[in-house]
Amino acid sequence: MTDLLRTRVLGRSPRRVDGPAKVTGVARYAGDQHVVDPAYAHLVQAEAARGVLTDVDVRAALAVDGVLAVLTPDNAPRLASTEDAELAAFQSHDVAFRGQVVAAVIARTREIAREAAALVRVRIDEQPHDVRLSADRDDLYAPEKVNTGAETDTARGDVATALAHSPFTLDQTYTTAWYNNNPMEPHTTTALWLDGDLALYESTQGVHTTRAAMAEVFGLAPERVHVIAPHVGGGFGSKGTPHVHSVIAAMAARELPGTPVKLALTRPQMFSLAGYRTPTVQRVRLGCDADGRLAAVAVDAVSQTSRIKEFAEQTAVPSRMMYAAPNRATTHRLAALDVPVPSWMRAPGECPGMFGPEVAVDELANACGVDPVEFRVRNEPDVEPESGKPFSSRNLVACLREGARRFGWRHRDPTPRARAESGWLIGTGVAASTYPVNRTPGSAATIRCTGPRRYLVRIGAADLGTGTWTSLAQIAADALGVDFADVELRIGDTASPKASVAGGSSGITSWGSTVVAAAEAFREQFGDDPAEGDEAGAEMPEDDAGDRYAMHAFGAQFAEVRVHVDTGEVRVPRLLGVFAVGRVVNPRLARSQLVGGMTMGLSMALHEHSVPDPRFGHVVNHDLAEYHIATNADVPRVEAHWVDEHDPHTNPMGTKGVGEIGIVGTAAAIANAAHHATGVRVRDLPLTLDHFL
Repeated sequence: MTDLLRTRVLGRSPRRVDGPAKVTGVARYAGDQHVVDPAYAHLVQAEAARGVLTDVDVRAALAVDGVLAVLTPDNAPRLASTEDAELAAFQSHDVAFRGQVVAAVIARTREIAREAAALVRVRIDEQPHDVRLSADRDDLYAPEKVNTGAETDTARGDVATALAHSPFTLDQTYTTAWYNNNPMEPHTTTALWLDGDLALYESTQGVHTTRAAMAEVFGLAPERVHVIAPHVGGGFGSKGTPHVHSVIAAMAARELPGTPVKLALTRPQMFSLAGYRTPTVQRVRLGCDADGRLAAVAVDAVSQTSRIKEFAEQTAVPSRMMYAAPNRATTHRLAALDVPVPSWMRAPGECPGMFGPEVAVDELANACGVDPVEFRVRNEPDVEPESGKPFSSRNLVACLREGARRFGWRHRDPTPRARAESGWLIGTGVAASTYPVNRTPGSAATIRCTGPRRYLVRIGAADLGTGTWTSLAQIAADALGVDFADVELRIGDTASPKASVAGGSSGITSWGSTVVAAAEAFREQFGDDPAEGDEAGAEMPEDDAGDRYAMHAFGAQFAEVRVHVDTGEVRVPRLLGVFAVGRVVNPRLARSQLVGGMTMGLSMALHEHSVPDPRFGHVVNHDLAEYHIATNADVPRVEAHWVDEHDPHTNPMGTKGVGEIGIVGTAAAIANAAHHATGVRVRDLPLTLDHFL
C-alpha cells in the first residue's frame, strides 16, 4: 500500500460543507422531508415484561376523527422474513420485553395519532420475568463469538501460577451501568410506497445496510428499496442497525397506498426500541513484580442480552492487547434476560472494557509504589501480546509522556487525600485508551468530471454530524490533485454506490480508501485533463496489511477531580487527552470528535445510568429529565491533542479512527482521580456522591 503523497488539502480545516445549512435550519433530516399530505404513526407499547397478548382493543382509537388505521398482531400483514426477531413487528402475540410494540396508530396528524394511541386497550397474560443481571447466576452461557467476531475466551500461559508467585496481586470486580444512546435527533422514518417500491427517509448510520435489511423483511429486491439520509442528528451506534420503528413505518405506508407515513420515536420509546449498552460485571485479576512489571492479566466479563436476539459485548477484548504479560486469560459470559435488545454504543467493547482494567492498573500501581504513568510505560509490549503481530504503529508511550507534560503530572503528590481547597478534595488521575483500526469491505465510489478540473464524487456514506461531508471531500480533492472547492460530494443515498455503515471508527478508513481507489482509476483512465462527463469508479481495494500488522489507535486521558468534603459532590474542572490516531485529515473535526468522546466519557463517569425496575422490567428514568447527561456546566475545560504519527500500513491516507477513542479510558481516569482526591476507591459507575459520604 502506498501512502497518499499529495497533501494539498489533508491536514487543513476548511469550513464544514454542511455547516451553513445546519446553522440556518435548512438542513433536512428524516422527519423534515417535504412530502405530500403525510400521515403520522404513534406506537403502543407493552406494559408487561413477558407474556402473551390476549386482546388489543382498538375501537376507541378508530373512533377518533382523523385516525386512518391501527396495526396490531391481529391485522398486520405477514412479513417475508422474521429471522431478525427485533424487526418482526406484529408477527406474534408473544411479549418478550416491556416496551415491545403491540400496536401502531396512523392518523392525519401527530397529535391525533398520539391521542388515539392512548385509547388502545391492551390485555396481556403476564408470565414471570427476569431482568436481573449478576455474575453469580447459574444460567450464564458462553456465546459462540462476541461482537466483531472475536473469540469468546482466550488463554495464554498459566495465570493461576503466575498470580500465586507475584509479589503484588489484585482481584477485584468492577461494574459499568446500563447506558442508553440519546442522540439529539430521535430515531425517525418517513416511508412511502410507489408502484411496489419502498422509499425511506431514514435516520441511519448506513443507507445500504438499512436497504438490505428492509428488502429482506419485505421480500423485495434491494434495488426496489431507496433509502435517503442526507443529514443525521447523531447516532453513537444506535442508528447503526435498523430497528423496528422503520419496519412499522413502512408497514403503515403500505396500508395507505400513496400516502407517506412519518414515525418518530419519543424519547421514552428510545429507551426500549433503539438499542443500548449492556451493563457489565468485570472481574479483573492482575499480578506484577516489585518493579511493576505484569506477570498475569485476566479479565472475566459478564453482560446481558435479550432472549429474542443475542448481542455479546466484547468487553474483555481490549485487555488482550493492551499490556505485556506472559500469562493471560479472558472470558465472556451472557445472561439472557427479558429485556430489550442491546446493541452498539460509542466504542462498544473498548469503552466499558477499559474501565475495569484501567482502574485495576491504577490500584496495582499504587500498591507497588510505581507512578501510574510509569507503570503503563514499563508494561509496553514489543508486539501485540496475543497475536504476536508487530504493531503498524504504537505510540501509547508518546501519548502518556506528552499528556503528563501538558497536564503538569510531575508536580503531583501521589498521596491520596493530600490536597484540599475551600472544602474540596482535589485529585488527579490517568488512564490509557485504545481502539482498533477497523476496515469494513464492500464500499464503492464513482468520480465524474463536471467541468475543467471539477469533479463529482458519489459514495453512499453517511454523515452523523461527524463531518464526513467535509473530510471525505478533502480526501477526494487530494487524490485528484485539485482544490477542496473543486470537489462536490454526494453521500447518504442508496442511489450512490454501496458504502459500509458508519460505525467502529471505520468510515474514513473504508470510504476514504475507496475514494482514493476511484481517483486512481479515474486518473489512470483519463489522465490529468479529462473531458466533461468522463467517469470512472472503483471498489474498496483488498488489503492484507491487517493480516501482517496489529492496527490500533492509542491515547492517554488525564483528569482533575474535586470532591466536596461535606456533600460528596463530584466535579471535573479539567480533562486532557493526547492521542495517536495516524494522519489527521481535518484538525477541527478531529478535535471536535475527541472532545465529544471525552465529554461522553465524563457523562458516563458522573451521571449516566439507566435504572431498571426489576418488578416491572423497564427503565424507570426513561427521559432526559431523569437520565442525566453531561452539559456545558459539567465540562469547563476539555483539551484534545495528538502526536504526529506516520502509519503507512493502515490505508492510503495513513489515518486511524477518531470517533470512538475519546470516550475510552475517560471514565477510568476520572475514577482514578477521585480516588487520589478522597482515598475512596470506587469500582462501580457512576461516581455518585453516596460513594464518598
